[in-house]
Amino acid sequence: MQLTSALAIRHPVIMAPMFLVSNEKMVKAAMDSGIAGTFPSLNYRKDGELKQVLDQLNQHRAQLAPGQGTYGVNLIVQKTNPLYVKHLEDCVAAQVPFYITSLGSPKEVIAAAHSYGAKVLCDVTNIQHAEKAAQAGCDGFIAVCVGAGGHAGPYPMHILVPALQKAFPDKLLVAAGGIATGQQLASAMVLGAHGASIGTRFIASEEASVSDAYKNAIIEYGMEDIVLTERLSGTPCNVINTPAAQKIGYKQNWLEKLMSTNSRTRKYFKMLVQVRGMKKLEQAVKPGNYQQLWTAGQSVEMVDDIRPIPDIVSRLMLELEESLEYAARLLTR
Repeated sequence: MQLTSALAIRHPVIMAPMFLVSNEKMVKAAMDSGIAGTFPSLNYRKDGELKQVLDQLNQHRAQLAPGQGTYGVNLIVQKTNPLYVKHLEDCVAAQVPFYITSLGSPKEVIAAAHSYGAKVLCDVTNIQHAEKAAQAGCDGFIAVCVGAGGHAGPYPMHILVPALQKAFPDKLLVAAGGIATGQQLASAMVLGAHGASIGTRFIASEEASVSDAYKNAIIEYGMEDIVLTERLSGTPCNVINTPAAQKIGYKQNWLEKLMSTNSRTRKYFKMLVQVRGMKKLEQAVKPGNYQQLWTAGQSVEMVDDIRPIPDIVSRLMLELEESLEYAARLLTR
């Protein structure tokens, strides 16, 4: 398969980078399970912390059989990310195998990654974003569709994925948003995706270090409980509709909208909003905290249990095989 050969993995799955959720243990378990584990660089904000994690992941990857599993790093390339330059330097020094870029121009990341043969996949929510990323020389796209956890796109997978596949047939294409089962993974691949980026399902894993309340919320809440808020990062973000989410609200007021669009104040206001949102989320994911402010996608509807990551991946692959076999039988009836 195109994605598995490009990333040197056994199964066409990326464990999505999840802010304050993805951790080293999860990424290693993903690699051991034959998929790509990723994490946002902003999960490691203390001096030397990211470098240490990258060294440990490289050591772990070196112990695996060729093509078994790998890892990648998600970089927020917006100017509002004060750690972007330092984190990119650390990633290049460690020769990170592949990158996922979000919220900005990927040009610098692409040039740096290609200098040593790494791949770059860019988050895109529409054809216009994809065109800019393609012109910059990216290797492929993460098609962020409606229903994704965190920063979600406005278009359904059944529209965005085939549209991107048609417009950019030579690029790697990974579907993201609303995927938690092998049946949904099969659907994405039938549409033209080479694989899927799956996040919310892995929050309810034994390796995740978030609170039990957060994990149980992934099981207990349904698709109708996921809402978009502009008040965590300035960009529409999917969260679980808890009382804490209702308290902070979903829409920016007129002053916030003015500050976020004015050319003089935009950069600094967005930084302020992101820092505040980051602190709220950071407190909420910790065990024993009662501030129930949690990001998640609509695929919570499909999550029924908390399992080890190897079990989750095994089930995904079994369901994928069964779904493709069922589709093949439909054609012979």
